[in-house]
Amino acid sequence: MNNHGGRREEPTSYELPPPVPAARRAEGSAEEPREAGKAGAAAPEAGAGRLVGGRYRLLERLGSGGMGTVWRARDEVVDRDVAVKEPRVPEHFTAAERHTAYLRMQREARAAARIDHPSVVAIHDVVTEGDSPWIVMELLRGKSLAEVLDEGTVPPQEAARIGSAVLGALAAAHEAGVLHRDVKPGNVMVGRHERVVLTDFGIAQMEGEQRLTETGGFVGSPEYVAPERVLGRRPGPESDLWSLGVTLYQAVEGVSPFRRQTTPSTLQAILLAELPPPQHSAELTAVLTGLLRKEPESRLTAQAALPMLRAAAAPPLPRPPASASASAPVDAGAGAYSARGGRDGRDDPAAARPRSLARRLLRPLPLAAGAVLSAALLVVLLLPFGGDGPPEGWKRYEEYRMRVTVAAPADWTITTTDDTDSSDGVYLGTRYTSPKGDASLLVDKKEKTTETAMATAQRWKQEYETATPPAGGTAAVASVRATTEQGRDAAVLTVTYSKDEEGTPRRLSKTLVVINSRQERLTLGVDVPAGKSAEATAADLLDKARSEYRISDQ
Repeated sequence: MNNHGGRREEPTSYELPPPVPAARRAEGSAEEPREAGKAGAAAPEAGAGRLVGGRYRLLERLGSGGMGTVWRARDEVVDRDVAVKEPRVPEHFTAAERHTAYLRMQREARAAARIDHPSVVAIHDVVTEGDSPWIVMELLRGKSLAEVLDEGTVPPQEAARIGSAVLGALAAAHEAGVLHRDVKPGNVMVGRHERVVLTDFGIAQMEGEQRLTETGGFVGSPEYVAPERVLGRRPGPESDLWSLGVTLYQAVEGVSPFRRQTTPSTLQAILLAELPPPQHSAELTAVLTGLLRKEPESRLTAQAALPMLRAAAAPPLPRPPASASASAPVDAGAGAYSARGGRDGRDDPAAARPRSLARRLLRPLPLAAGAVLSAALLVVLLLPFGGDGPPEGWKRYEEYRMRVTVAAPADWTITTTDDTDSSDGVYLGTRYTSPKGDASLLVDKKEKTTETAMATAQRWKQEYETATPPAGGTAAVASVRATTEQGRDAAVLTVTYSKDEEGTPRRLSKTLVVINSRQERLTLGVDVPAGKSAEATAADLLDKARSEYRISDQ
């Protein structure tokens, strides 16, 4: 395994590792919990030998935390080892708080017991000792994924195998009306016989049940919490899938993508920070970026992600003989797309600092020398074609100032602008304009962004629709669609609007908005006359421009 800095994550609500028998630790399958190991293995444990529920003999403590202790016990009726979770609440708890803690443990048992899946820990029994519930479950033998990652990352194929098992468990849970709400490496058990088990349903939420957390209380481990939960929205199955995406990202990359020094900064990163492009994910890249889209409605579903994970977990196909591979057709364009994972863009197809919303779309870009530059003198370099190349009649250009490449019609004129004196960050732009001047394509970059691509597009949509139209014009109509670009969350803003000049026909623009890893806003937009075919024309232009769109984070 490669070590890319894997680390143990923050504790669960119970602060308990999955139950692992101590007998296996000598075989290297698990480690004694750090807090338990300090006391020394030879010391007798208080409570050992106690008979619970008239049949479960406590043998040794496997782990403990603020809300309870997990024991290895012997079921004397059927003569097998089991794990028993003993509830424990702080002495300062009030009667109401103690009651809530016990209800949560009962909920954990009910949540897990109603899910029929081999990757969910089996619940055998719930017994009452005094006024508290003790949960009896199967004894899992192996390591948590968190312990595995302490030793280094796992290969993408193994991560995909683990992910498909956990996703199967989540799909079964969701079908049963149960949200886990705390999916993370510490709650994923990698056991013997290649079994993977999702554990700790302690903060699970079931449909129709009253919430047990106090108002304003935060439940779960912050770095794995989905953006909609950070915003206080009602979670759904998509929230668990986000947490799985973070878990798998950490498994192959060795770092949690949004973890920061403090909980507030971690939550802010979940909302605003762009996903760092994975470097070691191979076939898992599309799954990771699909599960980690910030908008839950655009996130990969379990039905869509499961076959992708299974395919990534499958052994690679044998390479064909050299003679066969040499004669086989190569789909270079498709390969390039899968490596990128998506597309990219910016605000509307116009300038970055508009003085009015109406001028934003068609404001001319000033030239460095005050005139249209020839292609040979532009700060845009024509690249040699690669693979299938750009669409017919188009060229691929390297916008090295913005660290992107883009395709544009070969006969369109090009103008550029640099605004390096802006107090709110450098703005760079290049506009490609048709010979008739009736259509244009704009690629640009704006520094110092603090919004996600979707938030930016939604804000612009609101600005356009609420702006006063120019004299003789009518109100703008806008819509936003979530998408991805090269593995990054992105948005497409479509606007039908009126120009400033009185009587000018309405225009239609489509703009792709992306935030790169440098927190720079990149946009790629097209602008055409409005009309019956404008939507199709703009979509075609944008798709062709995106066919050669590349974003470099170097």
